[in-house]
Amino acid sequence: MKKKMIFNGFTLIELMVTCTIISILILISIALYTPQVRSGRRSDAINTLFSISLAEENYRSTNATYGTIAQVWNSVTTSTGGYYTLAISNVTSTSYTITATAVGDQANDIQGSTSCTPLVFAMSAGTITQTPTACWPS
Repeated sequence: MKKKMIFNGFTLIELMVTCTIISILILISIALYTPQVRSGRRSDAINTLFSISLAEENYRSTNATYGTIAQVWNSVTTSTGGYYTLAISNVTSTSYTITATAVGDQANDIQGSTSCTPLVFAMSAGTITQTPTACWPS
């Protein structure tokens, strides 16, 4: 009587199929994760814009006009995380505009079909405008 040889293990085809499935799952998770990371970085910029706005109001309480970035934000021109550059323009006694422009991969940030760069916070005669609207929290 001949003995049957039993081989334990995986075939090459089974290993290739498993690797292919794992690769597809990794690609899908990266594609879903990247927009969430960009949205989190956008929150950093929005918080920085709000902080600069408060600094502007504080500066205006003791001066005749709103201030430049050097006057209200110690010449820091990047957001806390470094994913946005900051600028203040249109400075008068009743208005200012703060702009956060995305840097690097963050420039690909979108909300729906709206590009979220630059983020603009404008104050004019007591009226605040935040654009693009879709990119700001409601």
